[in-house]
Amino acid sequence: MSNSDENWDLEIVPNTGLFDINWRELWQYRDLILLFVRRDLVATYKQTILGPLWFFIQPMLTTFMYVIIFGNMAQISTDGSPKILFYLGGITIWNYFQECLIKTSETFIANQNLFGKVYFPRLATPISIVISSLFKFLIQFSLFLITWLYFLFHKTPGVIPNITILLFPFYLILMSGLGFSFGILISSLTTRYRDLRFVISFGIQLLMYATPIVYPLEIASEKYKWLLLLNPVTSIVEAFRYAFTGHGNISCYNLLYSILFMIISLFLSVIIFNRVEKTFMDKI
Repeated sequence: MSNSDENWDLEIVPNTGLFDINWRELWQYRDLILLFVRRDLVATYKQTILGPLWFFIQPMLTTFMYVIIFGNMAQISTDGSPKILFYLGGITIWNYFQECLIKTSETFIANQNLFGKVYFPRLATPISIVISSLFKFLIQFSLFLITWLYFLFHKTPGVIPNITILLFPFYLILMSGLGFSFGILISSLTTRYRDLRFVISFGIQLLMYATPIVYPLEIASEKYKWLLLLNPVTSIVEAFRYAFTGHGNISCYNLLYSILFMIISLFLSVIIFNRVEKTFMDKI
């Protein structure tokens, strides 16, 4: 029988161009993505004593520490918002961005054995990380929501929600897009420059202090405020706080900058990721 008479259920051919990304194939592997999501959720706190309770314990302990150190000892302003709500809100949305970035940045290194044994769209792995991180975020956000409702019910000064709260899902999409794009870009670079793995955690800490998590943007001097606004995460955190408390710096221009930054970085990082995955197994 000639080759022309052979009928195959699946034919795997190499992609040759930078823009050859099979989005349809990625959708066909959606069950695998959900399997990865389940794996990430189960494996995170497997064989731990407190299990999923760590989702609540971590932000609570961090918030109390920030209240003591930055709120009481350093006397840093919270722009009129209750200290617990101010720090908890910043920590909650920052943790989601940080989780997406760090976990996706380990895509190639953490899954090199799996990538070498079976074929599937490599983008399925970082996408599953963003989804599983979203579940963790929603758990922590419920803690923030309970705290927010407590202050709102008691009509605490400094808690004045507004109509922009409806944009909360949009802010979440921006955060996930930035974390995803930065993460897969770093993951692509670490296949060639392995020492980048050692500066990720350090760089994340620096980026956190360049984001108004433990301080409001308003206390920054005009001389340095523009530098903070170069960070695309800054305007999202400020808009998030403004939506729930009425305090914060919200600007359509700054949000537009974050949107454009996310779109461009996502476009470039997916292209680079697509190029690296073709030769990844030859480099390790």
